[in-house]
Amino acid sequence: MIPDLEDYKWIVPDFIWELDELVDIEKLLKALPDADDLAKLMPDFDKIGESLASLKGFLSPGYNLVSEVIGASDLLLLLGSPGETAFRATDQGYDNDKQFKKVSDKEKIDQLQEELLRTQLKYQRMLERLEKENKELRKLVLQRDDKGIHQRKLKKSLIDMYSEVLDILSDYDASYNTQDHLPRVVVVGDQSAGKTSVLEMIAQARIFPRGSGEMMTRSPVKVTLSEGPHHVALFKDSSREFDLTKEEDLAALRNEIEIRMRNSVKEGCTVSTETISLSVKGPGLQRMVLVDLPGVISTVTSGMAPDTKETIFSISKAYMQNPNAIILCIQDGSVDAERSIVTDLVSQMDPQGKRTIFVLTKVDLAEKNVASPNRIQQIIEGKLFPMKALGYFAVVTGKGNSSESIESIKEYEEEFFQNSKLLKTSMLKAHQVTTKNLSLAVSDCFWKMVRESVEQQADAFKATRFNLETEWKNNYPRLRELDRNELFEKAKNEILDEVISLTQVTPKHWEDMLEKTLWERVSTHVIENIYLPAAQTANSGTFNTTVDIKLKQWTDKQLPNKAVEVAWETLQEEFSRFMTEKKGKEHDDIFDKLKQAVKEETIKRHKWNERAEDSLRVIQHNALEDRSISDKQQWDAAIHFMEETLQSRLKDTESVIEDMVGPDWKKRLWHWVGRTKEQNIRNETKNELEKLIKCNEDHPAYLANDEVTTVRKNLEARGVAVDPCLIKDTWHQIYRRYFLKSALNHCNLCRRGFYYYQRHFVDSELECNDIVLFWRIQRMLAITANTLRQQLTNTEVRRLEKNVKEVLEDFAEDNEKKVKLLTGKRVQLAEDLKKVREIQEKLEAFIEALHQEK
Repeated sequence: MIPDLEDYKWIVPDFIWELDELVDIEKLLKALPDADDLAKLMPDFDKIGESLASLKGFLSPGYNLVSEVIGASDLLLLLGSPGETAFRATDQGYDNDKQFKKVSDKEKIDQLQEELLRTQLKYQRMLERLEKENKELRKLVLQRDDKGIHQRKLKKSLIDMYSEVLDILSDYDASYNTQDHLPRVVVVGDQSAGKTSVLEMIAQARIFPRGSGEMMTRSPVKVTLSEGPHHVALFKDSSREFDLTKEEDLAALRNEIEIRMRNSVKEGCTVSTETISLSVKGPGLQRMVLVDLPGVISTVTSGMAPDTKETIFSISKAYMQNPNAIILCIQDGSVDAERSIVTDLVSQMDPQGKRTIFVLTKVDLAEKNVASPNRIQQIIEGKLFPMKALGYFAVVTGKGNSSESIESIKEYEEEFFQNSKLLKTSMLKAHQVTTKNLSLAVSDCFWKMVRESVEQQADAFKATRFNLETEWKNNYPRLRELDRNELFEKAKNEILDEVISLTQVTPKHWEDMLEKTLWERVSTHVIENIYLPAAQTANSGTFNTTVDIKLKQWTDKQLPNKAVEVAWETLQEEFSRFMTEKKGKEHDDIFDKLKQAVKEETIKRHKWNERAEDSLRVIQHNALEDRSISDKQQWDAAIHFMEETLQSRLKDTESVIEDMVGPDWKKRLWHWVGRTKEQNIRNETKNELEKLIKCNEDHPAYLANDEVTTVRKNLEARGVAVDPCLIKDTWHQIYRRYFLKSALNHCNLCRRGFYYYQRHFVDSELECNDIVLFWRIQRMLAITANTLRQQLTNTEVRRLEKNVKEVLEDFAEDNEKKVKLLTGKRVQLAEDLKKVREIQEKLEAFIEALHQEK
């Protein structure tokens, strides 16, 4: 009865053929029971023969009836008895005719069938025991091999090599019309039809998240099944092994799969196209690659994205349109066949059924609930649905309890089919039932498809590789083929070199930038809020008192914070300059987006030392309290600093006045432009106010109300109606210009005032307290710039470099970020070349291993 295994040697791993080297066969044979002990396990064929002969003697046509029911040859094959036993039983039965005359024909046939079933069950139990022993033996051999008892080098299994190729293909962007036509088993079905349960029975572990009526499979899950000594599972991007014999590991695995599914689903979506890759190894598992897809739905319910139904259909079609994909179509046997959605979809993708295997689940519920058992037979025979298939299977995957173990489900399934009327009445054939038979059939079909198509796919990728290499040579003949990761590493080194360049900036350059920028930020406050109010005072004592008070308030509240802001902005400017500066011919603009992103993220993360302000405040206080100008050179520098500042303010004031009164007569003549009505009014007001200043050169900064009235009446006398607010606004700018000119003249007088300063201006009408103020400001700026420069070079540049490294490390782990920042035809072409070469090499290695195993 044992089939010829010559054609199936490729299924069995290498070590099985080397068992004679691994196991002492003679010792094993001696341990087996002898023929007498085995004979005791056989049924009593004499008694069975007597019963058959008696039945034949009682009713001679009865024998023909029994033969038609079970077949004479089937009886002999099933019982395994020699031919003379049957004939002897026939002769003895003739003498016992009278003993069974009162028993009906139907009862005799029922008794005979029960006897046959008992015999079949006995053999089935023996077979299961032998299979279990064989499984334990294989596990033992694999474990010994795994511990390194054999010195031969362990190679990757065929299925693992094949799975690696599929993983690479799942990431490959088919921009060059190279489609993935490698075989895999695609598991499709309506939602809650039992897809996941079937897959778990094949994998012999409860590995998937479970839910009651809700969508649990939210993305494709690729499961690679292979044989191994331990029943374990692991993800392709993780080294952690989940022990599938331990419930806590199973729960952790289910939780990890659910987390990965939810993380793969983008915001606003319900399902994802991203594939989760999982490997399951264990003793006795059939080698194959299966892809569990989200269940097909007919209606989008609340909480789902509006396009969920269409997305699931497109995902299913994308996998099924592969001409070498084996479609495992799962149909719920407990619901009406007319409610099936997936069968129409499968019939569209594989109308001839040349690569479809149909699986009817929940047959136990179907047998219980379906009024006509013939309907189940019609489904299994392919007569009820419009689709065609290679094979039809009926399975039972449990009683609907999520806590059931795989072993209990298998026992329940076997018990159900042993007692099922579907088998007894020959509606189902024995090879069409149980997930074990299904697994064997799917694996056989899978490897047959692999052998038929893999070489053709390897040739296709070889042609694609040639086309890509030719395109690269024509477009980028002088550049190396660097893929995205290699380009990122090159850019990373360039960025780190540029950050190190910050340490090469000279101290003078830092201090000049810091001093200049800080004065630009604080000059307005110094002039408007400190110098001008103090300059309006009556004597030098009041001037110095006002200046000291205002400088103290400014230093306590604003100055240190402004200084730190300036230092941080200066560091940013220098960092940006180094990052964006082009390096001549060596500059590669493909890195520009990446450098910009690194710069922005680094600046966002960098925080200036919070304690810097406190120490800086003390330093600035001390600098501003010092009034001791040590030499003439410092005195002249302070005068120059004051003159530059006042001239800049005077220039701004002149510009404001020109905008108020319009162009003078030269510009009006040269550019042929005129004044507006408002500008004419302001010009008249300006002339009147200038007369007022000429009359009183010591006029205070503010106009009195009677002066405003006098100016208004004078203008009205000339026919110019003017508002008092306009007079005050114009006065502010006119007096400001007058004051700044006077201050500049005073600077010129103070050039020879250093001698009087050393004598504290005793017996001198010249007072140069404003020069001292600007010297104090200038010295504070220099000391602050020096302090900030030290903090920059000693601390902040290093912290910035550390932040850059952290950002680059984060970017290196974020593939989506790299894809977004390193773009262009050159990058994509290099990526495709790398992937195609890798796929081709792995396919060739797989084909070689396949031929060796065959």
